[in-house]
Amino acid sequence: MPRAIALRSDFSATELRRLARRSKDATQARRLLALAAIYDGGTRSEAARLGNVTLQIVRDWVVRFNAEGPEALIDRKAPGPTPLLSDTHRQALAAQIDNGPIPAIHGVVRWRLCDLGQWLWEEFGVSVSPQTLSREVRALGFRKLSARPRHHAQATGAIEAFKKNFPATLAGIAREQGIGLDAVEIWFADEARVGQKNGITRRWARRGTRPAAPQDQRYASTYIFGAVCPQKGKGAALVLPFCNTAAMNLHLAEISELVSPGKHAVLLLDQAGWHLSGDVTVPENINLLPLPPKCPELNVMENIWQFMRDNWLSNRVFRDHDDIVALCCHAWNRLVDQPWRIMSIGIRNWAHEF
Repeated sequence: MPRAIALRSDFSATELRRLARRSKDATQARRLLALAAIYDGGTRSEAARLGNVTLQIVRDWVVRFNAEGPEALIDRKAPGPTPLLSDTHRQALAAQIDNGPIPAIHGVVRWRLCDLGQWLWEEFGVSVSPQTLSREVRALGFRKLSARPRHHAQATGAIEAFKKNFPATLAGIAREQGIGLDAVEIWFADEARVGQKNGITRRWARRGTRPAAPQDQRYASTYIFGAVCPQKGKGAALVLPFCNTAAMNLHLAEISELVSPGKHAVLLLDQAGWHLSGDVTVPENINLLPLPPKCPELNVMENIWQFMRDNWLSNRVFRDHDDIVALCCHAWNRLVDQPWRIMSIGIRNWAHEF
């Protein structure tokens, strides 16, 4: 018979019983009391009966107690099966998702789980199910999101340069007008075409089904000339039949009426011909600030239009032109009645927090 392993000498029966009384883990308390019996001169068999276990388990408790003290008698979480993906695999997977696929090499223009699984097999010889890969990808912080359009001819660094120089540009306009920055209102303007050939948006539906939505194929349409001041939560718009310089002049006059008294508006807008034409009449309380070419991401109105289409204008069949105009007016009035909505959608750190 092998000799019994002696308990460490820096504890006593009294200390173990005190620790057992204070322990919030019932299993640890039972094990401490069993070992306390040994400290009192009891046999290992008596400790086994007290703990309701076998002698071998008591021996295991002694080994763990001698090595790590009372904390070793608390059951630890089982390690579970070895993960299929190591940290090296995860880092490579994250980099591959960030970089995106190369169509000529990977044969796809966007990653699907099955494509990523195939890539892992070819690169590392690791076979992972789509369900496991989905959990791994989500744990890495990735989600399946709608891509934001970017113009293919957009100049590299144009957006970053505009944001970086915007405070200085705004300060220059304020100096020219002889006012302080606190007297400047930042507005964004754009136009949206709304017509009978309308869009269809995503909607909640039972899994495995494909919901239907009405879609017209006729071509009657009109334009919303819209502008918002996100910091103040206000907006100005006109619904007009044409998109030209005359319509732009009417819109600028409407914006001018809504600029706060004693304030000066800086109106950010794209470089459409009817925005910057020599025939455009700019009110005295407005300065036009063109955005860089092919950079619609900088214009808050793009997000305003998306919100209005997704919630109020899509999935509809318009009877005629007058019906389109009426619903466009109704949608815009709903928007300006919710100034917090304009603030939530339109506030940008680069434009409002410097």
